[in-house]
Amino acid sequence: MKKLFFLFLLVVGYTTASYAQEQQIEVTGIVTDGNNEPLIGANVTVKNMPGFGVMTDMDGRYKIKVPEYSTLIFSYIGFEKLEKLVKGNKVINVVMQEDKTTSLDEVTITGTGAQKKITVTGAVTTVDVSQLRTPSASITNALAGNVPGILARQVSGQPGENISEFWIRGISTFGAGSSALVLVDGFERSLNEVNVEDIQDFSVLKDASATAIYGSRGANGVVLITTKRGKEGKTRVNAKVETSYSTRTKTPEFVDGVRYVQMVNEAFTTRSKPAPYTDSDVELFRSGLDPELFPNVDWMDMILKKGAPIYRATVDLSGGGTTARYFVSASYVDEGGMYKTDKGLKEYDTNANYRRWNYRMNVDLDLTKTTLLKVGVSGSLDKQNQPGGTASQVWISALSYNPIATPVQYKNGRWAAQGTNNQINPWFLVTQMGYAENWNNKIQTTVNLEQDFKFITEGLKFIGRFGYDTNTYNSNAHRKWPDMWRAQNQRNGLGQLELKKVVDEQLMTLSPTSTGNRKEYLEAELHYNRTFGDHMVGGVLKYTQDKTVNTSENPTKDAIMGIENRHQGLAGRFTYGWKYRYFFDFNFGYNGSENFATGHQFGFFPAYSVAWNIAEESFIKKNLKWMNMFKVRYSYGKVGNDFLTKRFPYLSTYKTEDKYGYYFGDVRTSTFSGAFYPGLTYSNFASNDISWEIAKKHDVGLDFSLFNDKVTGTVDYFHERRDGIYMQRTFLPYSTGLLEYSPFDNVGSVLSKGFDGNIAINQKVGEVNLTFRGNMTYSKNEIKEYDEQYNHYDYKYRRGYRVDQLRGLIAEGLFSDYDEIRNSPQQTFGEVAPGDIKYKDVNGDGVIDGNDEVPIGATTKPNLIYGFGLSAAWKGFDFNLHFQGAGKSSFSLYGSVAYPLSQGYWGNILTDVDGNYWSLGTNEDPHAKYPRLSFNGNSNNFRTSTYWMRDGSYLRLKNLEVGYTLPTHWVNRVYLNKVRIYFMGTNLLTFSKFDLWDPEMGSGTGEKYPLSRTYTVGLTVNL
Repeated sequence: MKKLFFLFLLVVGYTTASYAQEQQIEVTGIVTDGNNEPLIGANVTVKNMPGFGVMTDMDGRYKIKVPEYSTLIFSYIGFEKLEKLVKGNKVINVVMQEDKTTSLDEVTITGTGAQKKITVTGAVTTVDVSQLRTPSASITNALAGNVPGILARQVSGQPGENISEFWIRGISTFGAGSSALVLVDGFERSLNEVNVEDIQDFSVLKDASATAIYGSRGANGVVLITTKRGKEGKTRVNAKVETSYSTRTKTPEFVDGVRYVQMVNEAFTTRSKPAPYTDSDVELFRSGLDPELFPNVDWMDMILKKGAPIYRATVDLSGGGTTARYFVSASYVDEGGMYKTDKGLKEYDTNANYRRWNYRMNVDLDLTKTTLLKVGVSGSLDKQNQPGGTASQVWISALSYNPIATPVQYKNGRWAAQGTNNQINPWFLVTQMGYAENWNNKIQTTVNLEQDFKFITEGLKFIGRFGYDTNTYNSNAHRKWPDMWRAQNQRNGLGQLELKKVVDEQLMTLSPTSTGNRKEYLEAELHYNRTFGDHMVGGVLKYTQDKTVNTSENPTKDAIMGIENRHQGLAGRFTYGWKYRYFFDFNFGYNGSENFATGHQFGFFPAYSVAWNIAEESFIKKNLKWMNMFKVRYSYGKVGNDFLTKRFPYLSTYKTEDKYGYYFGDVRTSTFSGAFYPGLTYSNFASNDISWEIAKKHDVGLDFSLFNDKVTGTVDYFHERRDGIYMQRTFLPYSTGLLEYSPFDNVGSVLSKGFDGNIAINQKVGEVNLTFRGNMTYSKNEIKEYDEQYNHYDYKYRRGYRVDQLRGLIAEGLFSDYDEIRNSPQQTFGEVAPGDIKYKDVNGDGVIDGNDEVPIGATTKPNLIYGFGLSAAWKGFDFNLHFQGAGKSSFSLYGSVAYPLSQGYWGNILTDVDGNYWSLGTNEDPHAKYPRLSFNGNSNNFRTSTYWMRDGSYLRLKNLEVGYTLPTHWVNRVYLNKVRIYFMGTNLLTFSKFDLWDPEMGSGTGEKYPLSRTYTVGLTVNL
């Protein structure tokens, strides 16, 4: 042993002496970019000497002592590496070129790891994260029109709830959940909680070949997010700050009190009733001499500010050496609400504000030359503040509380209200009912171990992952209110108001809640990738398991909800490619869920895909050299969706209810009925064969890159049949004894098909770099099977029509006179007069009733989303313009806002109604926009029909951004690498046939917090 140790010392000493004797020289130089600007912090290392090197200074200069015949390696993020042989040269100046990745080198992240885009055979969209520009806290608001394959819409602008809902390739089910599976760093997490500056890669998996490994959870598509990690080199700091001013895209507008009263009078007189208001009353509303009995309040102006600020800030640090690398980030966003506040309230805030803090730390450690340990800790803490009146109460009241109902407050200090709940005046709901706070705290931990087994065989690698997440949600509503009153439209002999109490006082109460969950994930993967000459072979075997535990504080009395929710699965993938020309993939998932009965917990989900890169054929390469890539793809596979609305549907559960009760024990008399016992009935009827939905998916795709990557794009056609959709059997006969608690079963079916794609054209004109881009997603579905009863008329079935299909009567305009009424089919919805809506007799029986209601318009959610834009860069200036649109969507107006005076004095009148309604002697147009006025409802006019149907399509200028990057030699003087200032506008213009409120919300009442138009000034700094 001593001899071996002595021999080791000799070898080490000889090697050290040899190196010391080798002649060393000092090499100096300057590292610049293509514009002759110095690169600060560029790495200069010596080949085959790990850890030995220097970095360039503020002028791009470096100095290093190296052996005479060594090779210097120059590297810098975003630039191609350079190698220079010293060979006695004491001065080596280099010019580094920006890294130009071609379509052949582009990497796509899939469910089984990173692949070159050219080898991908499935439908996978790689998202350019730099294009996901949004001033709000949620990245989902930037998906629509930017990511092909995703249909999305934003239905609320309230801070903390201004999150877009989205679907991959549309909605293919009406039973279980239709949302995509979102994985962040390999684990299921919320996309809304991820800071966009932390994202490295963003992929959308759309077809069966890409999602089969997720088995029973992949039917709705998968979103993969990979966060940034540190790279070898000096510490790099990136900071970004933004200040935005947010206004409303479109807010409903209403007539003032005078016009309201005049239209109320007409609603009475046009129906042969005396007008409730005299001319002197009208003048009092106009003059404002008696604002207590004759108020005229603009409630929208009363409660809403012109706009609100948004502040965002983020900073990250990254770097490291050959053994350890790190990425650390923190971010903050503060979105202000648009409600006005009572300046007299100092103790608490009643506005609708939202704040969020994000943090992330990713560390990579090389335990050995072949063993890599990755550790990640991330989380978010968000706080949402709201008025004491709920959002629903506020917006119902704001849009329906008419201007003459009551003042805000009577002169004697008593608060005014038209009624209870939603009929409390909007100012009171926003400012005087206390406040509510919601806190959400998420902590996420990941540990990855990657072991390279190349010492066993080249291309073999093992990856193990463990994740542990905790999510805690706390809320506390502090609500109070004093007595509220309403004037009785008269004064007593002393001239004092006569008030009636409509709401009793409530002192401040607290309503705390606490919910949460804990998730654990475990994954193990074995990868093999090897090239043998022209043959590329790869394989993945993956084991997964996870569990979710409900940690809510007394979430329910039902003990079932406390049982862990578990998944387990084995998945695999085999790939083969030849000469980057022909490709074949086979994927499978064998996945299970404990939510189903024994024997039905696991399922096998196979998929295969093939691709042919025509551009690699010899005759193409020889004759059509401008064709860099032209790949045709096809895939087919089976995937599932295990999201159910019921836990353990294979178990019967029971409950007692009075309506199924009985008397027992004594003979019933007039004075005594005996003892009453609640009856026992099913709350869930066991369905042992319940399983997941099954989606069989076909996809035909084309990926192309032409003219040296100047034209690139992807086009896909998809066809999916979703069977076994989970739904309740609502049409079983009562003789079964199940009554309304009928069983659930896998009985539904939907056929969905469509296309998606994108194209980009890159061109340089002089010194200007231009990029034109566009994308589109279109999806159409049809219900093939649905549990419904027999009907004489085919159009009454849901089968054969679309999911979320709008249904109603077909309007044929307005009746012009009584002769037309007498000569038309009888309408059974109440008395009609000229100016009322005329409906079509669809079934031809001479009567207009429920049998004439048919599918009308499109679906309530958009089936078409598209986007197009232009980017330009010239010297330090950059410009980005992006339009986004939606189509194939319809919704129906309804309620007290849309139907003028339909609920008497509860309800407002839109300015759009004034001058556009049928009026005797004034506007007798049978195609008028609104029917004859009626007070307190008209059952004939206020029915869902094509008359009230509106087109939900729109086109908007989604984003406009102008930026300037300061010259490098300027910022170097203050020890910075890069500084960019910019202006960004979001939702600047909207073009739509519908203009009462923002059409993207798809709301039939408009009773929602409006979407935002924002103006942003930002600064990014790199050092």
